[in-house]
Amino acid sequence: MARRHIPKVGIVSLGCPKALVDSERILTKLRAEGYEISGSYAGADVVIVNTCGFLDSARDESLAAIGEAVAENGRVIVTGCLGKDEAAIRGAHPKVLAVTGPQQYEAVVGAVHQAVPPLHDPFLDLVPPQGIRLTPRHYAYLKISEGCNNACSFCIIPALRGRLASRPAGDILREAERLAAAGVRELLVISQDTSAYGLDAGYAESEWRGAPVRARMADLCRALGELGVWVRLHYVYPYPHVDEILPLMAEGRLVPYLDIPFQHASPRVLKAMRRPAHQEKTLERIRAWRRVCPDLAIRSTFIVGFPGETEEDFEFLLDWLEEAQLDRVGCFRYEDVRGAASNALPDQVEDEEKQVRWERLMEVQQRVSEARMQAKVGRVLPAIVDEVDEEGAIARSQADAPEIDGNVFIEGAVDLVPGDLVAVRIEHAEEYDLWGRLDPSGTERPADPPASAAARKLTSGA
Repeated sequence: MARRHIPKVGIVSLGCPKALVDSERILTKLRAEGYEISGSYAGADVVIVNTCGFLDSARDESLAAIGEAVAENGRVIVTGCLGKDEAAIRGAHPKVLAVTGPQQYEAVVGAVHQAVPPLHDPFLDLVPPQGIRLTPRHYAYLKISEGCNNACSFCIIPALRGRLASRPAGDILREAERLAAAGVRELLVISQDTSAYGLDAGYAESEWRGAPVRARMADLCRALGELGVWVRLHYVYPYPHVDEILPLMAEGRLVPYLDIPFQHASPRVLKAMRRPAHQEKTLERIRAWRRVCPDLAIRSTFIVGFPGETEEDFEFLLDWLEEAQLDRVGCFRYEDVRGAASNALPDQVEDEEKQVRWERLMEVQQRVSEARMQAKVGRVLPAIVDEVDEEGAIARSQADAPEIDGNVFIEGAVDLVPGDLVAVRIEHAEEYDLWGRLDPSGTERPADPPASAAARKLTSGA
């Protein structure tokens, strides 16, 4: 008897790690229903494009990706943040099969059913316990909530993704356990505002390992710290209760790393951004954190050229950076976001001046970063291996998140594999990267997880 055609789905996942987790959830559901995942346009019966719509440049990239998928495959379903603007999508690409907004997993799956009906085979175990993931085997993003309650003037995330909706702590911890059992060595905790986790739910309790655990940031972190893997926190706001997390980092239960989107330091600009404007309290908090956990690495992002930003405001920011001594900094030149309140603010900064300020900020931060990196020469640091080639291994220290921070290059370490946890004696440092050799203190290698289906993103140029 001829073998039935197994429907295949391709996916292009754009935007932030939170969108990547959405893509993983969609693929996990489809894989459970018998669909296979295609790594090419030609091999897919239908292509899902998970879009980003935060900045105008991101909208343009998403529309271009949709156009490429339509041209290469012809059967395209659009989801994600840009899906909130169906008229714009259909105006540019009228041939798309369906358009859904962010977090509408069931609507996406339903659209796939309409385009390519699923096969049902109850005798096949199609999905591994940890689900389908689009990251390397040894690290995974762990989303703890959706949406956001903040009202930043430059941001439209609440309009795109709704208000804060926290997941039960027990559900998060069971997902984390499944990931760790599958060989994940590093969990990257993400949400729009990690510090606000549980606020919407009244910090409700749920069950994990036979005991109650509250939907509260510190309680969740304590529990995650029991899993024996690296736990890295992203998108944390410097609220007072974050102080409770630092002892966990000092004890080694969490990676000593905080990703905090400060965005600016000038009180006047922060007020226009509708963000907390107590920059002096923030500096005091950073100093207190480092007293508790001297190895703490802080990563942040800033916006230059915000409407109304004066030279005095910008100089204030540069001075603040010198004093804060942040380890990792990203900088963006302000651009209008369709629907954002900041678009209507007076005194827009010229593009040429935005570029000049961006260059000046990065020059200051490079000096700060280089000095902090040079202080690591001679130390032995833990690192996680990401790649291995004929020259050695490319790893990351605990101060480095994947894809956004620096690397640790380990010369001659050709026998390692991705996911190995190693000790590296640092011999050389530059602004962003470190070089060193394996220290005799040893290597910890992950156990092989159960066999699972591989999920790959389509090549999209993203």
